[in-house]
Amino acid sequence: MQTIKLENVSKSFGDLKVLSNVNFSVESGEFVAIVGPSGCGKSTALRMIAGLEKPTTGKVMANEQIIDQPDPERTLIFQEHALFPWRTVGENVEFGLELANVAKEEREARIQAILIKVGLTDFKDYYPGQLSGGMRQRASIARALVMDPDVLLLDEPYGALDAITKLKMQNELMNLWLGSQKTMILITHDIDEAIYLADKIFVMSPRPGYIKDMIIVDLPRPRNRNGTEFIKIRERIMNELDLTTN
Repeated sequence: MQTIKLENVSKSFGDLKVLSNVNFSVESGEFVAIVGPSGCGKSTALRMIAGLEKPTTGKVMANEQIIDQPDPERTLIFQEHALFPWRTVGENVEFGLELANVAKEEREARIQAILIKVGLTDFKDYYPGQLSGGMRQRASIARALVMDPDVLLLDEPYGALDAITKLKMQNELMNLWLGSQKTMILITHDIDEAIYLADKIFVMSPRPGYIKDMIIVDLPRPRNRNGTEFIKIRERIMNELDLTTN
């Protein structure tokens, strides 16, 4: 299992500085959320953890080793599902296993197990275009989980979904995490989503982004979104993001 750490990380694209001296760590098995205004560098930080970007200065590490390239132990899921439209759900989930030269019999067993876990068993032979947005995102998560990564990186995976589907997907993601205890790092603009799901929340400043606050969410699951402590955390984050009205 992997522990993720960012040490004094800054990132610039030409003259545009998007991250400034970012420091945080994620323990193995934790569910962490990162919230902040648009353009503050949240997704850039996630891409560095995935090995798709490198810091301008500082260190991005997994188990104290510098991350300098993608690793199948860290899988990134985007807001757009990125499924292959010409492959069925089962074939999409199978894709990574094919690339890894996993034997056909084992592939079938792993696909069946993960489709049960995400509730898509009956849709194995459907194409992405035949599915709802929520189902496509579940298929995308299944494709990631079937590879059994240590770390799941989620970049606003439910940002494009309607409110009702988003709530359902949040519950499904929570159940998946409880069943696997994998390390999950979620980027979200949805403050309630962060509080509902995460053990720990990092609040980022406007660009160039840095960590303004770190909040431990010590609430029992499933969490009551209308509970007093939930509301207190929401208000704290809104204050940090200057979203309160007087």
